[in-house]
Amino acid sequence: MFANLTADVLLRRPTRAELLKLGTEYAMLTIGAVALIYAYRTFMLPFGVAGGGVSGLGLVVNRWTGFPPGMAMLIANLPVLVLGYLRLGGMRFLTRTAYVIAIYNIGVDAIPDIFPDRISDDLLLIALFGGVVSGLGGGLIYRVGGTGAGTGVVSRVVQLKTGLPVSQVYLLIDGSILILQGLTFGWEKALYGVILLFVNGLAVDYVLEGPSVVRTVTVVTEEPDMLAATVFATMNVGVTGWKATGMYTDKERGILFCTVSRSEANRLVEAIRLADPSSFAVIGNAHQRRGGLIRSGVPVPDGIPHGPQSIGS
Repeated sequence: MFANLTADVLLRRPTRAELLKLGTEYAMLTIGAVALIYAYRTFMLPFGVAGGGVSGLGLVVNRWTGFPPGMAMLIANLPVLVLGYLRLGGMRFLTRTAYVIAIYNIGVDAIPDIFPDRISDDLLLIALFGGVVSGLGGGLIYRVGGTGAGTGVVSRVVQLKTGLPVSQVYLLIDGSILILQGLTFGWEKALYGVILLFVNGLAVDYVLEGPSVVRTVTVVTEEPDMLAATVFATMNVGVTGWKATGMYTDKERGILFCTVSRSEANRLVEAIRLADPSSFAVIGNAHQRRGGLIRSGVPVPDGIPHGPQSIGS
């Protein structure tokens, strides 16, 4: 359990903060694994719908042989666990992933029937919510350095060995398992499995990166000082600028960069348009913003010329 601590920590008694951090991480691993069990038992197993991977393989084995699906997943994951230990994450990978696999794979078979077997008969709802729940659980696990092993580990190792994009390897492996699901449960359910796989990926990204509530703004302008002052006066956010050369016109221009909240992006774009109609602005998405002059209440610094402060206010 303490394998993630550095060697110097292992030689002394862990501090309360270190124990609290470790306990919090393993609590998240536990919650994530239970969410995977819930998604599998409620949405996947009763309907034969899974987004490929070892979970889909467990469904196929269970249908053809009657072998417990959790045990089938565990057997398939053991060599993957060894492969990941040797090629990817060492002891940290091994301890956390083994912990998740033990809860998830064993729990699928061992936990009593406390989860509803058929929460709905609508396969679209099953695919959507199965993807959401399993993705949220997987995201919690990935966030603290664990994995559920499976085809993701194999895809990563193959990618490191061959140089192929991991997305292509992942698609090839999971696609093969989805074909097995189609042959076993019918092609319609395999198509719903694709939906589940897609939604799962979106949910994992949401947990890992958070909602995209920050907008990045990059502006190319011939009036960088005036436009920077406009942004200061209108939004009270810091602006970073650098010089550039237009490759078509061979003229020197300024590039400005800043971030604002999603709700303020339109206001900033309108202020830029009114201050410099010839400027070129690009709005991008971001998930986090740290540091810098953000809503500090500090007035426009000395030496920055004041632009039209009424713009956008």
